[in-house]
Amino acid sequence: MTTPPNPADLAAHPHHRWMREALALAEQAIGLSEPNPRVGCLIVADDGTVLGRGHTQQAGGPHAEVMALRDAAAHGHPVRGATVIVTLEPCAHHGRTPPCCDALAQAGVGRVVMALEDPNPLVAGQGAARLRAAGIEVIAGIEADAARELNIGFFSRMQRQRPWVRLKVAASLDGRTALPDGTSQWITGEAARTDGHAWRRRAGALLTGVGTLVHDDPRLDVRLVATARQPLRVVLDSNLAAPLGARVFQSAGSALVYAAQPDAERLATFTAHGIEVVQAAGAHGRVDLAAVLADLAQRGINELHVEAGAQLNGALVRERLVDEYLIYLAPKLLGPGLDMAAFGPLAELSQAAELRFHRIERVGDDLRILARPAA
Repeated sequence: MTTPPNPADLAAHPHHRWMREALALAEQAIGLSEPNPRVGCLIVADDGTVLGRGHTQQAGGPHAEVMALRDAAAHGHPVRGATVIVTLEPCAHHGRTPPCCDALAQAGVGRVVMALEDPNPLVAGQGAARLRAAGIEVIAGIEADAARELNIGFFSRMQRQRPWVRLKVAASLDGRTALPDGTSQWITGEAARTDGHAWRRRAGALLTGVGTLVHDDPRLDVRLVATARQPLRVVLDSNLAAPLGARVFQSAGSALVYAAQPDAERLATFTAHGIEVVQAAGAHGRVDLAAVLADLAQRGINELHVEAGAQLNGALVRERLVDEYLIYLAPKLLGPGLDMAAFGPLAELSQAAELRFHRIERVGDDLRILARPAA
């Protein structure tokens, strides 16, 4: 009888250790590589010496494998016969850059260890197949779960043709996001606010509703952490009621408005101010949320970060379009106030939107809760 391998022994294998280092490299592509996936790559000699390191650059720039090959060359390290550790299958198609699988084959590497297959239909196993055809050993499935989490939005866009929707809320312990008059600055502490901007940086787009735009006039950008690029700013505004002087339209970078059936004169005014308006009419004069997500996916948005009011939050919950809840809970009680999401009332408890806790951590004096739909 064969004894199954000990998971702890497998996790201690050098491939796993190197893959975790490659994943740390891939994290450096957050806020840089959109819409491309975040990929990290190591090139390792047989004696364990790391010959080259790299991660994905901005769209149109070199991929992780090419950066690692360049790094090895810059240090005078030959890579023939070496092992390549990469967090996603090397690409096999001509996009803005040549195929990475061909670059690795031309370099003469001996083995490629990858975390998981690329979900892009233009790759989807073809990169690994071409490497094997070139006589290169391919090993897959190393630290696959962590690699998928890092690119959860890219997988969502490729497999579901919609972004990964993350709904962010800052609330008191009794679930209030503001006082009855709308006052909300600041319920959570500085550390939580900075952490929230780090999550904004992950996103290809930040979304809010016209109500939040009118009441809070948010800039809807990344300011509290360093970033190489600003996400697309998206506003849902059924009737184009947003003030053209709102900060979201004045800041550098792109802004996009989704409307239902706006007045023609108002539409012309927005267009004259250089604001792109997409009409996505849904039921009851509202914006079609599913159509918005489909359009954003077509625009290359992997992760959509939502910071909105109770009405829009409730609509997203009601239509089961939220993939992940990012909730900051402050250790304070506010009593009467505004809710996280308005989507009830429910007739019975079985109708509740059931979630599972994915991760809970303390951030400063507050709690950060990541929760996902239970099914």
